[in-house]
Amino acid sequence: MPLKVFSYPSKRAETYLNKLLNRVETFPAKKEKYVKSIGDKVKKFGDKALLEYTLLFDKVSLTTSDLRVKETEIEKAYREVSEELVSAIRLAVEKVKRFHGQHLPTSWFIKQEKEVLLGQLVTPVEAAGIYIPGGTSGETPLISTVVMTAVPAKLAGVKKVVMVSPPRKDGSLHPGLLVAAKEAGVDEIYKVGGPWSIFGLAYGTETLPKVDVICGPGNIYVTIAKKLVSSQVGIDILAGPSEVLIIADETANPEFVVWDLLAQAEHDPMSLAVLVTTSSSLIKELKKLLPLALKKGLRSEIAEKALKQRGAVFKVRTLEEAFYLANIIAPEHLELMIENPMDHLFKVKNAGAVFLGAFTPEAIGDYIAGPNHVLPTMGLARFSSSLSPEKFLKKINFIQYSKEALVDEASKVILLAETENLPSHAEAIRVRIKTLKGEDL
Repeated sequence: MPLKVFSYPSKRAETYLNKLLNRVETFPAKKEKYVKSIGDKVKKFGDKALLEYTLLFDKVSLTTSDLRVKETEIEKAYREVSEELVSAIRLAVEKVKRFHGQHLPTSWFIKQEKEVLLGQLVTPVEAAGIYIPGGTSGETPLISTVVMTAVPAKLAGVKKVVMVSPPRKDGSLHPGLLVAAKEAGVDEIYKVGGPWSIFGLAYGTETLPKVDVICGPGNIYVTIAKKLVSSQVGIDILAGPSEVLIIADETANPEFVVWDLLAQAEHDPMSLAVLVTTSSSLIKELKKLLPLALKKGLRSEIAEKALKQRGAVFKVRTLEEAFYLANIIAPEHLELMIENPMDHLFKVKNAGAVFLGAFTPEAIGDYIAGPNHVLPTMGLARFSSSLSPEKFLKKINFIQYSKEALVDEASKVILLAETENLPSHAEAIRVRIKTLKGEDL
C-alpha cells in the first residue's frame, strides 16, 4: 500500500507530521526571476508579448483580433454541449448564488453623542479577472472553477468580470467553459493563459483590460505571477496542491474512505491525502482496497505518486487526538466520517471546508453544494478563508464630527499628536478651536 501508516503518538509519527506541517510551497528564485521576465515583457509589449508566449508555450498562433471570444463562439458552444451539462451548470450557479447571497456585507453607520457620525461604505471593485486553467491540452476544463470565481464577483456587484484561459490546439476554448462563463455572468472572455495572462490582467494591454482583483488556480508559474502582482492588484490566495484529511471511526465505510482519498490524490503528484482514524479494522480494509482502487483509476499514476509523497494514515487512540492532528495540519478539505459528526463540528478550528457524514464527499463541494471550493491550502486555513463576494468588495470608513464634538475631544487629540512629535497634527486641531472661539458654540 502506498500510504504510510503511523501510530500516534510516536516519534516516527511526529517526524512525518512535522514534514506535513512544513508543506508551505516555496518558489525557487530561478523560476521567480524567469516569471518576472515574462511580466516585464508583457508590461512593455502588451498584446505582442501575449501572442508570442501563447505561440511559444501553447503552440497556438493567434492574432490580436482572435484573443477575445466572440458572441458567435459562445452561441456555437451551446450547440456543442448537451442539455444535461447546461442544466448541471445552471444548478451549480444557482446553488452558489444561494449560498453566497446569504450574508453579503452592506454599508452601515452609527450616530454617537454630540452629532458624531461614523460608518463604512461597502462598494465593489470595478473589474475582476478570473483565471481558469486549461488542463491537459484544454480537454479537461475546470467548469466548476468558472462558477466558483465568477458568481461571487457578480454577487458583489462587479461591473466587469473578465475570464482568461489558455486556448486549445485549434485556438478555441472548450465549449463547456464558454457556457459556464455565460451562465455565471462573465462579461468578457479571452483566449490567453499562463503567467503572461496574469500580468496582462494586472497591467492591461491593448486588448486585455486592467482589473482590480485576480482569482483562480494555476500551476507554479501562474501562482508566482499572482505573487508578483499582489502589490498592485488583489488576489485570492497563493494556492498549493489540493488536500484532504479524513477523520474516521469504526462506523466509516472503507470504500468511501478509499475513493475520497483518491479524489484528492488524482489532482496532483503533490496533493495531500491523510486519514486519521481510531479504527484498526478500517486500516486493515484500506490496505486491501486501496491497491485495487488504484488499478481502476484513470489517473492512478498521479494518485499513487501523491499517496507516496504526501499520503499518510495516523492511528490515534481517541477522537480528541484526531481533531488535534486535524487542527494543526489545517487541511483544505476536512471530512468527518464519524458517528454523529455534527456533535463534533465545533472541535474544528482550522480547515478550509468541512464535510460531515458518510454521504457528504468532498466531491459534492467541488461542484454543486453551494459553498466555494476556492480554499486555503498549505496550512493557511489557520488564518484565511474560502473565496467569497467579500474578496471583490472594498470597505471605506467615513467620519463626520460636529463643532461640539471636536471641541470636546480636541485636548486629547493634541496631547496624542504632540506625544508622537507630530506638531502639524496638533495644529490642525488648534486652528479649528481658535476659529470656533469666536463663534457661539
